[in-house]
Amino acid sequence: MADFKNAFQKTMGHEGNYVHDPDDPGGETYKGIARRFNPGWKGWSTIDALKDSNGFPGNINSDPELQAEVETFYKQHYWDKFWGDDIPDQGLSNELFDTGVNMGVNRAVEFLQQGLNALNRNERNYLDIVVDGGFGPKTLEALASYLNKDQPGYLLKIMNILQGMHYLNRMKQSPTQEKYARGWLNRVTFNKL
Repeated sequence: MADFKNAFQKTMGHEGNYVHDPDDPGGETYKGIARRFNPGWKGWSTIDALKDSNGFPGNINSDPELQAEVETFYKQHYWDKFWGDDIPDQGLSNELFDTGVNMGVNRAVEFLQQGLNALNRNERNYLDIVVDGGFGPKTLEALASYLNKDQPGYLLKIMNILQGMHYLNRMKQSPTQEKYARGWLNRVTFNKL
C-alpha cells in the first residue's frame, strides 16, 4: 500500500514556501496552503506571529510545530480524501496527491476515473464507473481490477494528459495564469512504459 510521507515529500518539492502573489487566486500562501481558501488553518496564527521577526519569511520553515501543521493539513484534506493508504501503487497515489493538492481532490479523482473507464477494454475487464470525483469502494475496486491486468503507467499517462489539458485551458481562459505554466508543467510527468 502507498505511503503518505513519500507522496508528501514529492509534492512539497513543487510547492513554494511563503508567497503573497496578487495574481494567485489563493492570495497569501504557505507551502501551497492558500489563506483565502483555508482561513481557519491553525498555521496562519503562527505565521502572523512571526511576520514582525527578523528573517521572515525564511524563519517559518524552521518552526517544527508549523511544519507538523502543514503535514497534518495535507494528510487530512487531501490524502485521506482519496483513501491514499488503500491505493496499491505508490506512483498512482503520488499522482493523485500531487494533482489533488494543485487542482483539488475531486478533479484528481475524476482524472483517475476517466482513465479507468478508458482502459477497461469496453467493460470487458470491469464495468465503467461514474466520473463524479468522489473516491469510494467502486473506484477502488475498478483500480484494483485494472492493476490486476495492466501496469500503472498507462493510467498515469491518461491522468497526466488530462492534467496538462486542464492547465492549457486555464491559461487560455486567463492569460495572467501563463506565468505559472512552467511550474504546472513540472507536475506533468510521463514515465516510459
